[in-house]
Amino acid sequence: MRNNILAGNWKMNCDLPGTQSLIAEIQAEGIDNLDCEIMVAPSHLFLYAAFNASLNSPIEVVAQNVSQHHKGAYTGEVSIDMLQSVGIKTVIIGHSERRDIFKENDDQLRGKVSACIKEGMRVIFCCGEHLDERNSGNHFKTVTNQVEKALFQLEDKDWKQIVIAYEPVWAIGTGETASPEQAQEMHAHLRTFIENKYGGKVASNTSILYGGSVKPANAREIFAKPDVDGGLVGGASLDANSFVQIARSF
Repeated sequence: MRNNILAGNWKMNCDLPGTQSLIAEIQAEGIDNLDCEIMVAPSHLFLYAAFNASLNSPIEVVAQNVSQHHKGAYTGEVSIDMLQSVGIKTVIIGHSERRDIFKENDDQLRGKVSACIKEGMRVIFCCGEHLDERNSGNHFKTVTNQVEKALFQLEDKDWKQIVIAYEPVWAIGTGETASPEQAQEMHAHLRTFIENKYGGKVASNTSILYGGSVKPANAREIFAKPDVDGGLVGGASLDANSFVQIARSF
């Protein structure tokens, strides 16, 4: 049985007081009986403070990125061991901003995924197409290529640690949103693609999240689709009330 998940990606927002305050505000909204896992991804710098602020609450603090290297001369990087030492068990890998701005490629992402799986980390793996790829009809191929290159080296048992987040790049921070039907179409396509490789059990147990301008106004309709298991939310996760309203949409 796959889980409903709502993950808030805070990106490069919130200083230390802001991080602690936002977590307290989310807790104050009442999140004990929600029908989903709640995750937040603050800056690496504040992960330990966020982890401590979230103790004894349903919130899981996750990381926005990680190095594929375990240690060494990699200035500015953060390792899996470092994340685990401050209580982090889940990491986002392959976000479109990491691909587009920081030029992370398929080989790097495959290395990150493999390292995380080996060390027992859960991975939220992001995939998605640009507007020109959708307009040209290549959106299915683009997204399945990303999944195949980064994840299809895994064994069946490893998929217990995988969550997929489909993020149409043209709908991130633009105010545009894929229609619920477009989201369902891609999620169903991804699930079938996984099933063809790993079988129905793996496919049916893999949570697939939608990421692309999810808001309280559209979350219920999107999450009602049978292959949409939650959301990876950006801007709306920076407002506690909006974030929890989305969580109540399941």
